[in-house]
Amino acid sequence: MSTKRILQMILSKKNLTSLILLFILIFTISTITTSKGDDTSLLKKTIGKIPPNGNPLISHKFGADPAVLVYKDRVYIYLTNDIVEYDKNGNVLENSYSKINKITVISSEDLVNWTDHGEIEVAGPNGIAKWAQNSWAPAVAYKKIDGKDKFFLYFANNANGIGVLTADTPLGPWTDPLGRSLINWATPGVAGVVWLFDPAVLVDDDGRAYIYFGGGVMPGREEDPNTARVMELGSDMISVVGTAVPIPAPYMFEDSGINKINNIYYYSYCTNFGPRKPGGLPLGAIAYMTSKNPMGPWEYKGIILKNPGNFFGVGGNNHHQLFEFKGKWYIAYHAQTLARALGIAKGYRSPHINEVQIENGVIKEVFADYKGVPQVKNFDPYRIVEAETYAWCAGISTKKANASNNICLTDIDNGDWIALSKVDFGNNPPKKFKAAIANIKGKGYIEIRIDSIDGKKIGTLEIKPQGNNSSWIEIETSVDEVKGVHDLYFIFRGEGESLFDFDYWQFIK
Repeated sequence: MSTKRILQMILSKKNLTSLILLFILIFTISTITTSKGDDTSLLKKTIGKIPPNGNPLISHKFGADPAVLVYKDRVYIYLTNDIVEYDKNGNVLENSYSKINKITVISSEDLVNWTDHGEIEVAGPNGIAKWAQNSWAPAVAYKKIDGKDKFFLYFANNANGIGVLTADTPLGPWTDPLGRSLINWATPGVAGVVWLFDPAVLVDDDGRAYIYFGGGVMPGREEDPNTARVMELGSDMISVVGTAVPIPAPYMFEDSGINKINNIYYYSYCTNFGPRKPGGLPLGAIAYMTSKNPMGPWEYKGIILKNPGNFFGVGGNNHHQLFEFKGKWYIAYHAQTLARALGIAKGYRSPHINEVQIENGVIKEVFADYKGVPQVKNFDPYRIVEAETYAWCAGISTKKANASNNICLTDIDNGDWIALSKVDFGNNPPKKFKAAIANIKGKGYIEIRIDSIDGKKIGTLEIKPQGNNSSWIEIETSVDEVKGVHDLYFIFRGEGESLFDFDYWQFIK
């Protein structure tokens, strides 16, 4: 009911009803007055990743089959770029995986705040490897060659072969050194493999490297599929040596993983969903085997992580990688948590991390959760920070900011926001805040708050159209005193849609 209509009714009726209506009017005016310019009811709700949870790692896009690279105190995760498929009426379809030809990259130095580095265009007519149709389930490794660190990104061309890209940095630019697959159906030793995909790579202490791959189940062979393989890589990391050797993984389905821990080799994989004999392994679980040699023989040991359906109320396939970071072991895996929150749990997956305990050579079973892992270090706000770095968000998306593949925040509407976890302002408080902004559509603001989405406001950055609005400009504002460690929220305000693009920010002492 409008304010004008309430007033008309009050003036026409002098009774109890009019008094009630008068109260409603006063309450309405009071609400409007107190919320003007500071209304949390207009803020978008975060979906999938809710503060203070760490899982899923990102909630503005999907990403599956995590491959982890730890390099120079930073964790890089390479992900199958799940994209939502629709029918002609706009209804969400089951993920067919057939349209996936990119690999998403995210990274973090603290395991809670993640930077979106965009997508690597791997396969298809616009891809780096134009011979490939798809890019599924990546693996990543680096090796010092001719005195320089060289990076290798392996990927599955659906289930029909494995390709490799190379680069001089973890973020590329990437090139296709072969112009064809590295492993295909003509590779010695792959006979009997159903799916030629899901690579994992180990560079051993002596510099020799090995690739693990394969999967699938022939009917009637659920207990002993015999479809996992290991093969030595050449010293150049883009060739193979000898013949692929079977790995006798019980109930093998897909998702090879490999780690060397205290001179023991741990081969891990996902079990299949076929019929079981009494005592058979759980469906779609991550299991592991050990060996004293990278090519076997192997001994089955146990289960690391049961299917995500046991923890999140939504199942599907299971894919993982174990990795060590700053003295602790973790498991990266995917689950349909974001898809479930969006009401589209149809095979669209998101990355997660939980800690792993290893005692006396035994990997203890992991119990997945939304909480995730503790932040390993506080966040420094006094350096230049890419705006596409955050722990939590609502409403925004990311895109390429320029031809050099720099990424920025975009699709910023009124009420959208991002937040960072455990930002350390120290004892010497900042005086100013600056941000790089472009494509300004109209007058807008960035509210800077601490501790919560409606926490103390320490500053407001005013954004106005000026000159060439498509160019990046730096805008500064003063900030109130803030010390110590706080969660940091940037709340976007303005009229209209796509208010501006946001590239980076920095607090200045």
